[in-house]
Amino acid sequence: MFTGIVEQKLEILATRDQDGLRQLTVATAWPDVRLGESIALNGVCLTVAAMENARLMFDVIPETLDRTNLGRLTPGSHVNAERSLRVGDRLDGHFVQGHVDGVAKILQCPDDRNDWRLTLEIPSSLYRFLVPKGSVTLDGVSLTIASIGKAEFDVALIPTTLNMTTLGSLEVGWPINLECDVLSKTIVSWLERREAAREDGR
Repeated sequence: MFTGIVEQKLEILATRDQDGLRQLTVATAWPDVRLGESIALNGVCLTVAAMENARLMFDVIPETLDRTNLGRLTPGSHVNAERSLRVGDRLDGHFVQGHVDGVAKILQCPDDRNDWRLTLEIPSSLYRFLVPKGSVTLDGVSLTIASIGKAEFDVALIPTTLNMTTLGSLEVGWPINLECDVLSKTIVSWLERREAAREDGR
């Protein structure tokens, strides 16, 4: 479990494909990471598979590569990183599972000092989980939905977010990892199952 509050921007040092997996190697300044620990990279919950000095290695399976943007990363790319939530930690963002629902392509990223927004395409299968002023996670960053259209939604970004995450350096067309709010997904899924049960009962 995570909060969507990015702790570090980590650089991808190397990628390697082996036995159907892709291994990502990143540089980190965390001195106390343990083997097997869960760390979210761009909002994807991954397990530390190996460590060497200040380097961490993660194995990424094909399903994750297909569902997220991790397969697009190359040496020199940067990712948003967050360690898992500990009991008693402040919950500054919202509950994030690290289970990406899909990708949302950037449609527009205007740079306006007074109103810096990202406009993203809504995957049709996820539209029902997005709520105006509700929470959403984009590449591991907890954000609030500013507005929703028929096929797109906006998030407003503050300078701190732009400086501390990768969101300020992304370009139009980039597929951002999208995780919808777990509370929204739970409520909508329960209502859909209840409605389906009623129809079957008829």
